[in-house]
Amino acid sequence: MTGPLLNLGIRGRGGRRLDEVWSEGPRAYLGIQVAGFPNLFTVTGPGSPSVLSNMVVSIEQHVDWVSDCLSYMREHGIETIEPDGEAQDAWVEHVNTAAEATLHPRAKSWYLGDNIPGKPRVFMPYVGGVGAYREKCDEVVLRGYEGFVLTGGDH
Repeated sequence: MTGPLLNLGIRGRGGRRLDEVWSEGPRAYLGIQVAGFPNLFTVTGPGSPSVLSNMVVSIEQHVDWVSDCLSYMREHGIETIEPDGEAQDAWVEHVNTAAEATLHPRAKSWYLGDNIPGKPRVFMPYVGGVGAYREKCDEVVLRGYEGFVLTGGDH
């Protein structure tokens, strides 16, 4: 879930590299964005149902969400969007709580990072259900992109 993103050499605010920020495991808000990396959208990233759901449906939902977000940004003159750290931390905690109610975290699997020696063992997908996830994403938008920091424009 993280390999392709980590191998791109992505840099955020202050020149921080994503692989450095995620050195102890990935942290993202809704599996869509990472605090400190404005305008970086991670389709089906860590913290989303993605790999434990119908992947095509999850990709479609993320692409629709990102497209709508970009349209909103353009319409309101917003220059950047990124999650605030508190919202991201709360989402990561929610993802972990949902996972702990299952047997998934006990598995030795690639979705925990077990396939790469030395990689931190972190449960990455959201197991709270695709329906609940979609509702949360919709709720965030209805509340003016709650949990995100938007700069510039009239929002």
